Amino acid sequence: MDLNVANLNVAMQRYAAAAGLDSLEGSAATLLAGVKFFRSSQGNCRQPLTYQSGILIMGQGEKIIHLGEQQVAYGPGSYLVVGVPLPLECEARCTADEPILGLAVDVEPQALHRMVERLFPPESPLEPCRTIECGLSSTSLPAALQDACIRLLAALANESEAAILGPGLLAEILYRVLTGPNGRVLLELAHHDGHYARIARVLERIHRDYAAALTVESLASDAHMSISTFHRAFRQITLVSPLQYMKQIRLNKARELIHREGRGIAEAATLVGYNSPSQFSREYKRHFQSNPREHQLALS
Repeated sequence: MDLNVANLNVAMQRYAAAAGLDSLEGSAATLLAGVKFFRSSQGNCRQPLTYQSGILIMGQGEKIIHLGEQQVAYGPGSYLVVGVPLPLECEARCTADEPILGLAVDVEPQALHRMVERLFPPESPLEPCRTIECGLSSTSLPAALQDACIRLLAALANESEAAILGPGLLAEILYRVLTGPNGRVLLELAHHDGHYARIARVLERIHRDYAAALTVESLASDAHMSISTFHRAFRQITLVSPLQYMKQIRLNKARELIHREGRGIAEAATLVGYNSPSQFSREYKRHFQSNPREHQLALS
């Protein structure tokens, strides 16, 4: 293993021990808002879920993401930049002795815009991105970014250091990502009038109002696009149609309500916008390969 990768791995293990998270299964908030630590000793086969936008930094373990025909693998010493929330399928590979360890860093829009304005003044306009790489991209951590992550992990173990040093370290990480090979993903979010940023704003609405009766026409209007242009741009970024995306988000949210909050099946269906329990069960089974009752029983 590369020395820098090993150092990042050790830093994550030390943080987990210091924060009492060395038995964590899932994710946990840290002392800094917008930064989560995730750990899992249980791998999983390919299964649907939703990745939120942000920067994901891996110290140990491996995940493979399936987005349509595209596969993105990221493991120790790599990072993933997710520009927009994406419903996808993910498999995780790890062992009890070598669990998945990582950090999830939210990108605060105002901080992003301020930094982009300083790095790319108005007289140097950005060319809009037209490829799916805008939606999801992974690469190896350069040494400077690894070093910033290691220092962030050390600061997160101390309340005073997290409060005083943390904001500067997050700014450094954002800078390293913006100026790195995957910076284009975040740059497009700051390009307000580009198709990518417009679709990103539409996705925010879908995630906020997933239970509402949203129509493609209203979403296209929100994006200030014709319906045909909206369909094309939406599929280019998410690899699915708007209707497919909304359905996947509703079903993923329903599973979360059933699994994490203990809601009943009928209640979960209603809360995510389904009026027909039978339709909900059919689409749930098609999406997850098992019906909601089977999932519910597996948890009991």
